Amino acid sequence: MAVYAAAAAVLAGVESRQGSIKGLVYGSRFQNVKQLYALVCETQRYSAVLDAVIASAGLLGAEKKLRPHLAKVLVYELLLGRGFRGGGGRWKPLLERHQARLKAELARLKVHRGVSRNEDLLEVGTRPGRASQVPRFVRVNTLKTCPHDVIDYFKRQGFSYQGRASSLEELRALKGKRFLLDPLLPELLVFPVQTDLHQHPLYQAGHLILQDKASCLPAMLLAPPPGAHVIDACAAPGNKASHLAALLKNQGKIFAFDLDAKRVASMATLLARAGVSCCELAEKDFLAVSPSDQRYCQVQYILLDPSCSGSGMLSRQLEEPGAGTPSQERLRALAGFQQRALCHALTFPSLRRLVYSTCSLCQEENEDVVQEALQQSPGTFRLAPALPSWPHRGLSTFPGAEHCLRASPETTLTGGFFVAVLERVDVLSSVSESEALAPELPPSPAPKRKKRRRKAAAAPSTPPCT
Repeated sequence: MAVYAAAAAVLAGVESRQGSIKGLVYGSRFQNVKQLYALVCETQRYSAVLDAVIASAGLLGAEKKLRPHLAKVLVYELLLGRGFRGGGGRWKPLLERHQARLKAELARLKVHRGVSRNEDLLEVGTRPGRASQVPRFVRVNTLKTCPHDVIDYFKRQGFSYQGRASSLEELRALKGKRFLLDPLLPELLVFPVQTDLHQHPLYQAGHLILQDKASCLPAMLLAPPPGAHVIDACAAPGNKASHLAALLKNQGKIFAFDLDAKRVASMATLLARAGVSCCELAEKDFLAVSPSDQRYCQVQYILLDPSCSGSGMLSRQLEEPGAGTPSQERLRALAGFQQRALCHALTFPSLRRLVYSTCSLCQEENEDVVQEALQQSPGTFRLAPALPSWPHRGLSTFPGAEHCLRASPETTLTGGFFVAVLERVDVLSSVSESEALAPELPPSPAPKRKKRRRKAAAAPSTPPCT
């Protein structure tokens, strides 16, 4: 199959330092980049184990035309992956000739190291951690459909809907074709770990957005009402912008900025697929956007999710297991940009509420940036209390930091994330919008099982429900 040759090419490129796994995968011409990325990451993770098994079995000596990187990918798929079910092409019979020997050498290696599971053959720093146990979160795009219809669609596909989750333990226990409704976000569905929906027709039609729960918090907490004007300051790849558009019901305006032309083009494709019509994209540095420009005079809400170290990203943890924290030099550079962007955002004259977020675990990019921005605009903005029962709070580095939210695989079963909600003080003292954020958001009724079959279904060809 073409995926094996493509994976071998990526591994060879990584070894010769032509680029990172993600860069080489997305730079390839292979159509299913998600499949290729997962195969390369797992093969790379087991690289030392595979090298030992291949050498002990004498595979490369017996098959002179088989290149080392391709052999590694094929042996991973045979012994540790999904096998060659329904595929494998001309490589399947070749590997099957050596299957018994390869399995015997893997078993011998386990005995030699005194382990019983494949995972235990890995070095401690490369073993799958909590990041690999985070479920698949799927946001229903309410611009095109609704949770009721999507749930009905999945049920007709043989999935078993378990209702609204009441605890993280329920999410951890998900297996097979069961799925739940998230306890906090009424448009968020939760599927078992490693559920792959990239080829699902609802995803390809823009009815579903594959977005981690923590990444849904910024738009949810910004909560712009329909008709509002919003800035998404560092908007690519566009998941948060599409969430904002859904909250606005495509009524109002989103000004979305990003400096990278390729990322803007990719974001335009994502937003078009999601049915977003209220978003104006600009290939522009947010720091160069003038707060006095009349186009932004009605902007009362800003979402700022700037470039960061990505130290909380699950994809990075899976691609680079055991990777350490960013260097202090890189953190200083990132924090400097984040600080300038946040202070710049707070100068927009009509701003009422701002959400600052990162997918970083580092204090330098999170609490320190927020504290400095508040100190530079004393008495103008303050932290609003958000979701007080959320289990993971900001680090106690300054008074009020507990109003910030943190997320991690261990505490919230999500990616690593940080969120702070800043509101203008005169707004707090008058209409007190933050009161909507202080108590838990009341959950909307969970979709119930219908006694009779719904006529409309969330299929790509059906209209959205109202």
